Amino acid sequence: MSKSDINKISLGTFIGLTMALCATVRSIPTLAAVGWTLIFYSIFAVVFFAGPISMISGELSTMLPEEGGPQLWVKTALGSKWGFVVAWLLWVQMFPGMVMVASTLGPLLGNTFGNVALGNNHWFVLACILVIYWIITILNLKFDMAKVGGNIGVWLGVYIPVVVMFVLGLFAFFKVGLVSNGYLGAFSWSKILPDLQHIETLKYLAGISFIFVGIEMSSVYMPRLKDSTKNYTKGVFIALIGLVLLNVINAMLVANVVPAGKMELANITQPIIIYCEILGLPTIIGNIFSFMVFIGVLLQLSAWVTGPSKTIIQVAREGFLPPKFGFQKENKYGVSKNVVLTQSIVISLFALLYGVMDDVSTVFLTLTNATTIVYCIVYVLIAISVLELRKHHPEMARPYRIGKKGNAFVWVVSIMLLFSIVVVTYATLRTSTLGNALLVAAIAIVMFVIPLVINHFKKNDWKVAVSDNSADHLHHSH
Repeated sequence: MSKSDINKISLGTFIGLTMALCATVRSIPTLAAVGWTLIFYSIFAVVFFAGPISMISGELSTMLPEEGGPQLWVKTALGSKWGFVVAWLLWVQMFPGMVMVASTLGPLLGNTFGNVALGNNHWFVLACILVIYWIITILNLKFDMAKVGGNIGVWLGVYIPVVVMFVLGLFAFFKVGLVSNGYLGAFSWSKILPDLQHIETLKYLAGISFIFVGIEMSSVYMPRLKDSTKNYTKGVFIALIGLVLLNVINAMLVANVVPAGKMELANITQPIIIYCEILGLPTIIGNIFSFMVFIGVLLQLSAWVTGPSKTIIQVAREGFLPPKFGFQKENKYGVSKNVVLTQSIVISLFALLYGVMDDVSTVFLTLTNATTIVYCIVYVLIAISVLELRKHHPEMARPYRIGKKGNAFVWVVSIMLLFSIVVVTYATLRTSTLGNALLVAAIAIVMFVIPLVINHFKKNDWKVAVSDNSADHLHHSH
């Protein structure tokens, strides 16, 4: 074994890492809510959305293997203004996203103590988000939380619950078969295709595409992947198929037993309780399950408090943000207090939607849609970037390339991605109530315009003299 092979990761490990990026129990109720059509939607999301994103990220990340990901790709292709916009969007998409994830805390806590009604009370959900999120924020400022339980969080919040859900669901299915009053009902081929007379199931399309958001991060592992040129596409597609099967089979088992019209999107424990009733198991299983996922979600939220803010600290250092924001200053754990407090305040404002709107599931869907659409703007910029770099920099080495020669195939892939984004955006806005559609559109537009405004007023003296921070910096590197 040569020295360079020691750090290489195998295809199997890569598939596991890629699946871990997108594996979650949270999306299962959203998928289940569309009944049999979820098969069609999942195939659409993989072929038109996740597949193209992975291929484009594969080409860009091997061309530009330095650190920086999407921000670096777009900056190289479209200039530093758009690089800044991408860094900004990847930070702010987290605000509605974190509220959506945190909104599962209320139902989980309610279920932990066996009080389901409390978990679906919108005031209780709001209180849980605010109290718990601010506690996590303060802990992240006072301690090095990055070291605490990232892996434990994934096991408790993702792997174990997915397996528990699957096993109970399977046994329940063998016991009762297809339930007539569930979301599935009797099978017919016509049920797989979306019924365009009843356009409302399209409202879940963004939520289903959202399962795959973040898949471009798997390109980070490219430099370490054995035989990456050959294995990357293979690995990504196997991981995507795995994710689909994991989500689709679980969602179908859930859709089978939840009575039609009764799906609670933010309540992951709902199907577990139903499975226990069918199988005659003690309901305490539901309580333990809720508590595990609760801890898992907490640890995941904690990791996200500081993770995405790293890029913003970097961007502030490069002079894209006014120094008086103080985003460039870090504490001894590499956390910027001002960044973290800013995001906590904005997240609290988003959380207030749970005070304004009664229906927890509607808010959950609205936040999922807002997050997905903000993220889609990043994907549009990435698709444009890959085409720009093909046109203006054909000479750059592309260890992994979409299409053997010529640019036809990369155009096809980019157009497929843009097509899926148009469909998802249209479906989301078309099927929401006017109020919700305006809210989602407003969130996306405001998030997109702010960095353009900041960039417009950018001053040359914003570039903070790094020497001021080098003293702090030495402190970190140890």
